[in-house]
Amino acid sequence: MPVINLERLSEYVEVPERAWLLLEKPEKEMSLRLSVRTGPDRMLITDVFVVYYNTARGAAKGGIRMSAEVSLEETRKLAELMVWKTALTHIPFGGGKSGICLDPDQLDSFQKSVVMQEYVHILKEDLLAGAYIPAPDMGTSPREMAIIFGELHIPQAVTGKPPSVGGLPGREEATGRSVFAATRLAAGRLLGKPLEEVTVAIQGFGNVATHSALFLAGAGARVVAVSGRRGGLYNERGIDVPQTVRTYSAQGKSFAGLSGDAVTNQELLVLPVDILIPAASGGVITEEVAGRLRCPLVVEGANDPVTPAASPVIEEAGIADVPDILANAGGVIASYVEWRNAKSGSFTSKDEVYEFIDQIVERSFEEVKATAEANGVGWRTASHLLALAEVLTSMRERAWI
Repeated sequence: MPVINLERLSEYVEVPERAWLLLEKPEKEMSLRLSVRTGPDRMLITDVFVVYYNTARGAAKGGIRMSAEVSLEETRKLAELMVWKTALTHIPFGGGKSGICLDPDQLDSFQKSVVMQEYVHILKEDLLAGAYIPAPDMGTSPREMAIIFGELHIPQAVTGKPPSVGGLPGREEATGRSVFAATRLAAGRLLGKPLEEVTVAIQGFGNVATHSALFLAGAGARVVAVSGRRGGLYNERGIDVPQTVRTYSAQGKSFAGLSGDAVTNQELLVLPVDILIPAASGGVITEEVAGRLRCPLVVEGANDPVTPAASPVIEEAGIADVPDILANAGGVIASYVEWRNAKSGSFTSKDEVYEFIDQIVERSFEEVKATAEANGVGWRTASHLLALAEVLTSMRERAWI
């Protein structure tokens, strides 16, 4: 079942039958078996899932997720989300995704390296052709992208590399930067408040959540709650975000000893704040949770954090919801800059990357706002309408429909 509701969207935009057939299922799905020796008497064998959902607008673009729980269904959903994310932000890529069914915390650096080398081996033809352009995702990092580059020796074949091997300054912070940019815009345009006057709760404390919190705190927002896998920290007077980042990392992902009260991930979601940013994992705001939200604004830092059943509850409650395909698009925006630079030989500074992300997010934000107001729909529906229209245009121009 597609992430977007084509039936509902067809009430606002004409969806030709052939387009419907092309969008309701992925273009290409691969279930592969990765097997590699990790020692004289040791063999590692696992599943790899690769999905190219739609490439009407360009090569399949999407990260490599490494997790013991990753599935073909999850990989398919994330690949589709990338279709709409790139379309909404006018980035010339299609949507793809990879999933490697391994727990990265159970692998040492050598094992992870040989896994990535074998991943390149089984996908080499597509990677060399530029049909699929991977990047980091949960469980992978710039180091793994550098390994891919080392196997292919083509700079534009992979993004999210370390800057020392052709990567982009600011790529690591890019998704957090777009969450920050979307939050700043939404606070001003939707709540009528500058960041200095808002309280923020952030579920998560990984890459996206951490950089979102740092950018927001640096701009004057009062971040009152953050959380990791084992729970979180709440301080209504505000958290010292830089100190919390340092302590959390030094203590092995623990908030122990920091000023504030313990809070569970579920409790954090229903705190009385101005802005809630779910930036950990998908499906956390269920229909039941949506009915208990005590914030006027949600900004989706994670992929797919709001379930389909929760979305109408949020809309009916009058809570503004800036969707993931807008708020967390910074990663693919930065990946586009890195890919473009690799092809042209250009160089872009970190400040220029931040500025480009801010500009793209603001343009898309205003387009979604105008579409929502013109059609009397929520922000999620408006963003899907715009993204679908962009993909349909590409399909027509390529004579697919």
